[in-house]
This record gives sequence, structure tokens and C-alpha cells, in this order.
Amino acid sequence: MSDPTTNASPASAGASPAAGESRTIAAQGLANRIVRGMLRTPGLDRVAGRRLVTLYVVGRQSGRRYTVPVAYAAHEGSLLIGTPARWGRNLRTGEPLEVRLRGRRRTVDVEVLTAQADVVAAYAVMCRENRTFASLNDVRRADDGTPVAEDLVAAWARGSRAYRLTPR
Repeated sequence: MSDPTTNASPASAGASPAAGESRTIAAQGLANRIVRGMLRTPGLDRVAGRRLVTLYVVGRQSGRRYTVPVAYAAHEGSLLIGTPARWGRNLRTGEPLEVRLRGRRRTVDVEVLTAQADVVAAYAVMCRENRTFASLNDVRRADDGTPVAEDLVAAWARGSRAYRLTPR
């Protein structure tokens, strides 16, 4: 999910997003508010937190604070997230980030992945784990859940980036 307060212009739900844009759902702002509330609510945080994490992002230029719920995939002790949205530019390798993960606010170390091979590999993991993530990123999956390789490359070409968040 993307944050409606960012400067990213959302692509329509029926068309592929252009570079630097993320696909959104109808009533994205309302959906984000509900999800953020669920991720803060004891009990619900454990259910919703199996696939979603809240990022507390500070705008690099504006200094504005954004609370962004995003899908993640646990992988090798880290969390993988991905987005083509412009808010991702505020995440920097080596700069810590605050997140809410399964009801607890934590600090994570960020590694930004931009190289084609790295983004494709990370997106393959995320798309295998989360059908909705794959759909929102126009990545088809084979019957066995394997993401279609050319769709992963196309997501990278549209500006998708991946981020490895390692909890401290």
C-alpha cells in the first residue's frame, strides 16, 4: 500500500503504473488509515502484521513525516519490501528506519536494492509469498506460484525498487 500524502501520482487500478508511480486501490487513503489502525491494535496487529509492516518515513527534502503501511516478505532474517512509489526515495542504505512490526516499534537497518538482478530476486521472493503484491506489481504467477521472469524484469524497468530491512 502506498501513502496518499506522498507526491506520487497514483496509477489507476486498471492500468499498469508508469515509472515512479504505484498502483493503488480505490479509497487508498481510507484503506491505509484502517490498516495503520489494525497494525496498532493489540491482537489485530498479530494477524495483519503477518504480511504488513508500518514504516515511519521522514521526507528527505520536506522533513514531513509519513506513516506508510506496506507488504513485506520475511527472508533470511530480514524483511523485503518493494515499491515503484516515490516515497521509497526517502529510504537510504545505512540510514536506520523506524517500523512497527507485529505490534512493536523497532529500528531496522536499510539496504536499498536498485540493480536489476537484486530487484528481480527480491521481487521474486515477495511475489511468491504474496499474491496481492504480485498482482499490484503486474507480475503474473505460474500455477505453482512461481513469478514470471519477464514480468519481474518489467517491474524493475518501470522503476520498482526493493529494500532489505534488517531488525536490530
